[in-house]
Amino acid sequence: MRIDGLSINLATLRAQWDLREAVAACVRHGVRRFVLSSTAAVYGSAAASPIVEDAPIDPGSPYGDSKDMLERALHWAGRIHGLNSGVLRYFNAAGADPAGRLGEDHDPETHLIPLAIDAVLGRRPPLRVFGTDYPTPDGTCVRDYVHVADLAEAHLLALDQLSPDRLPPDQRDGGRVTWNLGTETGHSVLEVLQAVAQVAGRAVPHELAPRRPGDQPVLVASARRIRAEAGWQPRHAALADIVRTAFAWREAHPDGYGD
Repeated sequence: MRIDGLSINLATLRAQWDLREAVAACVRHGVRRFVLSSTAAVYGSAAASPIVEDAPIDPGSPYGDSKDMLERALHWAGRIHGLNSGVLRYFNAAGADPAGRLGEDHDPETHLIPLAIDAVLGRRPPLRVFGTDYPTPDGTCVRDYVHVADLAEAHLLALDQLSPDRLPPDQRDGGRVTWNLGTETGHSVLEVLQAVAQVAGRAVPHELAPRRPGDQPVLVASARRIRAEAGWQPRHAALADIVRTAFAWREAHPDGYGD
């Protein structure tokens, strides 16, 4: 689907407005802590992997730019209103609730793992693999996949870290934590297809295609800061675990939450 300049501008303006309303509500009702689901898309293309939180901020997409605006708005909300904030920069969120209650359901779907699962289940045409000549071991892009259950745990840790009694005295009003969330291990597109094939018991139908503009060869997180500051350790770091939970939910819910 083509996104024109008008829709991009409307999306960013809507994000700004929604956050302003949310921050105003927090201030009005005495809420002291705000945790933002941000993204690794805020980093510039020149950031070296593993990417640290202090890497240059230079979003290359409207999505990354909108998250950067939200991060900056929270910074000023802390300075002006004393709102403590946690900025959690997700790398590639994936997987599903291990208990099978919640899963990934986007319309349209753009994430690799659910697309590969749908392809192997015959629910979509063969998956297109964009680019096989990147400077990676098998020529396809490498990404850091982090399980949604581990992301949820990081949110709880951020809320705890932002409690006034946990912050230094000079940061109890307007304190902030910024953490990357990833496993620090990269997996290529072809490795993901192999993992899906192992769970499904058959190969993922796919075809090779040219590179897409803007895709970076390798995006892997450094999660040292959250480990050091909050003791976070992903419990579902294995790609096989991520794929297994995603496959179970998607196979059981062919129409997503519509069923």
